[in-house]
Amino acid sequence: RWQVFELSWLDTHGKPQVATATLLVPADSPSLIESKSLKLYLNSFNAGRFADAEAVRTRIEADLSRAAGAPVVLTFGLPRQGTPDAAFCIDTLDVAIDHYGPPDAALLQADASQPVEETLHSALLKSNCPVTGQPDWADITVAYAGPRIDAASLLRYLASFREHAEFHEQSVERIFTDL
Repeated sequence: RWQVFELSWLDTHGKPQVATATLLVPADSPSLIESKSLKLYLNSFNAGRFADAEAVRTRIEADLSRAAGAPVVLTFGLPRQGTPDAAFCIDTLDVAIDHYGPPDAALLQADASQPVEETLHSALLKSNCPVTGQPDWADITVAYAGPRIDAASLLRYLASFREHAEFHEQSVERIFTDL
């Protein structure tokens, strides 16, 4: 999973530096990096002096890899936006949905007689922050090889997060594990 953020620090002469960066955290890391805690951590760089952007990148990767228990990668710049070219957008499916929580992996269906390699995409993932109650929205892309996932069942499953209170990072990890 990835997260985009803005980061600032001071160069060795005290001049402010600003960058947009993308953080990649393995979905199977033993610990999650909660977004609000990440923001507080990154804000601690505002007054820090670094020789260059590479020193900032190295420091953040080391700290967050230790926290996550898995290798974290930071790249400066934004990830490619929009639906991946080869992805099928499941949001346009004509599907009746009546279950909005709690998340239910039993909604997922796959056809083992049809092994495929495909990419599915949805911009409809929503859960609620358990601390603030505020909604967390996300796009999700599932690139996989194996038994064909029934796209309608995946959409129903993703909708089952809508009234669920869980950190978004945990929801994404749950989806990865359930799939």
